[in-house]
Amino acid sequence: MENSPYSVSLASLIEEFNLEILYKPEHFDSIRVVTDEINRPGLQLAGFFDHFDETRLQIIGMVETAFIERFTAEKRMASFEKLMSKELPAVILTRGIEPFPECNDMARKYGVPLLRTQETTSTLISAMISSLKVSLAQRITRHGVLVEVYGEGVLLLGDSGVGKSETAIELVKRGHRLIADDAVEIKKVSAKTLVGASPEMIRHYIELRGIGVVDVRRIFGMGSIKTTEKIDLIIHLELWDVNKQYERLGLDEQKTSMLDVEIPSLTIPVKPGRNLAVIIEVAAMNNRNKKLGYNAAREFSDKINQYFVQQEGVNP
Repeated sequence: MENSPYSVSLASLIEEFNLEILYKPEHFDSIRVVTDEINRPGLQLAGFFDHFDETRLQIIGMVETAFIERFTAEKRMASFEKLMSKELPAVILTRGIEPFPECNDMARKYGVPLLRTQETTSTLISAMISSLKVSLAQRITRHGVLVEVYGEGVLLLGDSGVGKSETAIELVKRGHRLIADDAVEIKKVSAKTLVGASPEMIRHYIELRGIGVVDVRRIFGMGSIKTTEKIDLIIHLELWDVNKQYERLGLDEQKTSMLDVEIPSLTIPVKPGRNLAVIIEVAAMNNRNKKLGYNAAREFSDKINQYFVQQEGVNP
């Protein structure tokens, strides 16, 4: 796997996971983690370095400790020297394990941060990979609005002035939550999952033409906003085109590809008199129903087909 073009500081990971610093080199503040993969260096301590990625955080747990404990002091020194000489971002000891003197010496010799946690190895690795995947995720920024409607993350896209912000404020007033207005930062946190957030500078603000910028959190309260949300549905808003055929039954399921992830999508025409907030609420609930295995359009189509089959059976 290629390293991410993004990075996260080692200091922020130490703060997030409450890691104890056993050794802190002079260049500590400049150390950054660039991969969401983590390594347990059992094979490396045994001398096998083929395909070794020195950019990964190295986790030493009970198994590695029990293995290296069998070595003589000289062999331990040689093993730790080979490992620490790779310019590692950090070595983390789990379960409160006391580092070997040879580990301490080589960490200081090569300037490798030595950290410790009371957590178990598997718990730390799982939590740290999840955190790194979010921090280092592939990302894009899209002009749009992201709202949470009945637990569904709905991304509203469309030309400027089509009514995205006005619809979002109506949804907030109806009890739903705003994640981002105008600019939505979208991260690919897994092969099938996109998560959206707002740039910090404009977080919780929304622009309404004729009024200006308003602070949604101040006006509607803390329950009206959310920092991040998974994107479950994309809705394209466009001005009603009388020459265009819009979906009537909903049998043809649209998908929008974003960061190589296929997200269910709809195109909703906008014209005076249409209550977009209510339409989007229904779209969110319908999308949730589909995920739970119920598709109203298919059920309706099956009923119509069954009716005509029965009619053909009645006619002579």
